[in-house]
Amino acid sequence: MARYQIILAYDGTEFLGSQRQAKKHRTVQGELENALRKMGWDGTSVLMAGRTDAGVHASGQVASFDLDWAHRLDVLVNALNANLPADMAVRRAQVASDNFHPRFDATARRYRYRIFSQPQRDPLRERYAWRVFPAPQEDVLHALAAMLPGIHDFAAFGSPPRPGGSTERHLMHAHWEKQADEWHFEVQANAFLYHMVRRLVRSQIVIAQGKFPKEIFARALADQAELPSGIAPPNGLTLVEVSYPDNLEILKSKV
Repeated sequence: MARYQIILAYDGTEFLGSQRQAKKHRTVQGELENALRKMGWDGTSVLMAGRTDAGVHASGQVASFDLDWAHRLDVLVNALNANLPADMAVRRAQVASDNFHPRFDATARRYRYRIFSQPQRDPLRERYAWRVFPAPQEDVLHALAAMLPGIHDFAAFGSPPRPGGSTERHLMHAHWEKQADEWHFEVQANAFLYHMVRRLVRSQIVIAQGKFPKEIFARALADQAELPSGIAPPNGLTLVEVSYPDNLEILKSKV
């Protein structure tokens, strides 16, 4: 019996989030556990690095589980992918230390949000990006993102996972990058509040469209002042990476 760490990618469109639910809703965790059971897994629950909302995608979600597996790691990856649905895939599998926990051992998570601007809908793109119009001002987006790195109380941008929990987070990196007619917002923090990334994105977009002054963003960061209501839709958001300490004994070789 060993503990395995896997990197998961999934298209979140048809999932009601990543975490298994009490009712029979389709979730990433539920599908992973179903695939493992077909391979002889008799555990009660896999561990995951974090929760993603309904409709949110991932290319770097981390999960772990204990499994009695006598074959190579590449065979494990192939077996899991053979039993997973088409909108999920294991990218990599490695053996972890027995006490590894993908959520509690993580030091940071990184998300990417994609937007594009055009007046008419684009069915082939809107599954993975938010269409906005009019186009946001690029210099305003950069100025707003520059305010974010550091330790702030992000109460105006989201709610804690548990009632009464801290809303202070260390945001390590945030920037907008233009790629052709798209803007990508990359953000990394030690942890995120519920809906935090999507609220950060929407507030920046509506301000960069000239609908609200930049000062309300600064006040929300400094004094938790109220922001314009609403959040960005889930389809533009992807969890791209979960980071762990360099000295954490996560991975061991297995031939």
